[in-house]
Amino acid sequence: MLKQRAKQSSPPIQMCDALSRNVPKLTAGVEILLANCLAHGRRQFLEVAENFPDECRYVLEMLGQVYGHDAEARAQALTPEERLRFHQQRSGPVMDQLYGWLEAQFAERKTEPNSGLGKAITYLLRHWRPLTLFLRVAAAPLDNNIVERALKRAVLHRKNALFYRTLNGAQVGDLFMSLIHTCQLCGANSFDYLAELQRHARELAATPAEWMPWNYRQTLERAGV
Repeated sequence: MLKQRAKQSSPPIQMCDALSRNVPKLTAGVEILLANCLAHGRRQFLEVAENFPDECRYVLEMLGQVYGHDAEARAQALTPEERLRFHQQRSGPVMDQLYGWLEAQFAERKTEPNSGLGKAITYLLRHWRPLTLFLRVAAAPLDNNIVERALKRAVLHRKNALFYRTLNGAQVGDLFMSLIHTCQLCGANSFDYLAELQRHARELAATPAEWMPWNYRQTLERAGV
């Protein structure tokens, strides 16, 4: 699929956690930009915070500033390029300071590398470049949370699918799962949306592009409904 990507397009960003099996073996001429999930790195410190409260609090507060800056960028509806510059100005110094602190824990023998805190620090240091791609590439996300939340719905649907009696029933269930999740992503009421599709089945069949979760309300307004 990557070979079929338009030649003039920039390399796609692959966001994932740092498991080695998540990185594909690429053939010649194919390139990706690897971004690792900052939420996974943060979680390493949450898991050992009870044993290392002061150190973990520092790391979590520093990462909290970065997430705060990302929320500001979304609130201001910044373009990818504007968001990149915003993070470079605001989050760059924070991440530089954090990196220096992480290195000092080992260099100054403040933290045992084999301890829970040491392993959390090692994770961040080992994957620092893909964890900080958002400071170098426009539109690079901080984490993979949006995909992981979507996957949880697929896993739940997979469990529910055990009770479908036919293959067609399972395919219909797949369709509804996709529609409901799309409604949630674009802020539409999924129950209202599905009800309107039933009420306007004839119009839907004629012009399906006008009955998407993100534009069906405008279609209803144009029709005076």
